[in-house]
Amino acid sequence: MTRLIRRLILGAAVLLVGCATAPKNIYNWDNYQPTVYQYYQGGKTSPDEQIAALKESLEKTRATAKKVPPGLHAHLGLLYANTGRTDLAFQEFNQEKTLFPESAPYMDLLLSKNKGETK
Repeated sequence: MTRLIRRLILGAAVLLVGCATAPKNIYNWDNYQPTVYQYYQGGKTSPDEQIAALKESLEKTRATAKKVPPGLHAHLGLLYANTGRTDLAFQEFNQEKTLFPESAPYMDLLLSKNKGETK
């Protein structure tokens, strides 16, 4: 009887472990997080290098079935705004609003802040 109970418990454990799967990430984070970290470290990489890294990440994302992570377009827009390319910044802020409507209040704030500086 004890042997039967042990086998049942072992069988149940094997079934539970076999059914467990790792959660799937719907976003392609690629090098977005290290780029943001470098931005806040200040001076480790130039804004143009960070822009290039984020654009590369966007290209990799387009090649996969995953989505762009929240904040990537907003951060790219901030980098463009910091380098004086407000027209590109506006495009990125609007793209962030389209993909993530919950970001609209913040994106609207950033858009209004730079409105007079369009180049």
